[in-house]
This record gives sequence, C-alpha cells and structure tokens, in this order.
Amino acid sequence: MIDGEPPSGAGSQVAARSAGGGNGDGDWHEIARGRLALARRIKLLALAAVPAVVAGLTNGTAQLVLAAAAAGLLALAWYPLGRSARTWRFRERGEDLLIDHGLLVRKQVVVPYGRMQFVDIVAGPLERSLGICTLRLHTASAASDARIPGLKPALAEQLRDRLAALGEARMAGL
Repeated sequence: MIDGEPPSGAGSQVAARSAGGGNGDGDWHEIARGRLALARRIKLLALAAVPAVVAGLTNGTAQLVLAAAAAGLLALAWYPLGRSARTWRFRERGEDLLIDHGLLVRKQVVVPYGRMQFVDIVAGPLERSLGICTLRLHTASAASDARIPGLKPALAEQLRDRLAALGEARMAGL
C-alpha cells in the first residue's frame, strides 16, 4: 500500500463518518498520511539537492562539506517527516473543530465554528499530483494555525462546505 492509509474498509468508514457532519463529539478523522509523508519527503529531496548540486560544482574540501550537509539533512529529517505526517487528525464536535498534531510537541487547535471567517483549500502541483490538499481555516485571530494537510480533495470540499455552513449558522446567532 503506497500511501500508508488504512485498508479500504477502514478508510471508507473514516470517509463515511466524516461525511456525516457535526455529530456532537464525533470520531477522530485521519488524513491521507502516507501521501502527506511522501509529499514532505519529496520536498526534502529537492531541498537536499541544492547542496548536492553545489557540491558537484565545487572542488576540494567545500565539495565534501556540502555533500555531507546534503546527506546529513536527508538522514536527520527523513524519518521524522514521515512520523510527523502520521500525527495529523481532526474531530468535528458540536460547537467547534478540534485539530490535533505533533510528534515531539503535541498541538491541539480548537476552532469554534462561529469564529471562522472563511475556509479555503490549497494544493500545489506536487500535492495535486499525489491527490491531496490542505484545508485552511481563517479566523479573526492572526495567530491561528488552523489547517489540515493531507486531505483528499473530495473530502476537503465536503468539509469546507460543512464548516462554512456551520460557521454561518453560528455567526447568525451573534
């Protein structure tokens, strides 16, 4: 299984539960973890290619240092990038959306539906080729880090529409 997702039965159950909407304290929904890890590792390879190419253009000690920097970057970041991608999950609750992630430091972001100003979907060329995107939630707070990377586009669109409707309904009561 290339993208590290749950077997088809479990993945379809997650998608079915996610399509259900704000059902109180719903289940945790996972993202396309394997695809997100692959996208992050491809970006790492592109980043490590810069010192490797420069190393090929230089001579002597600088070449060894740059080649070692590229190899060190790959060696140190490869595993944590994959593990970090596996930590992302979200949960739709009655009044808010809970986003949980983090490898060494766990971070939970709670976004009340009534505080959402708009929700958008972002996908670069690499993400589009892997069939994933990122859902971003914008609130009045400039410090808000509410995003869910690694979602399949169909699920992201359903979630965006549902969150936008819930946000409008909660704001109407203000």
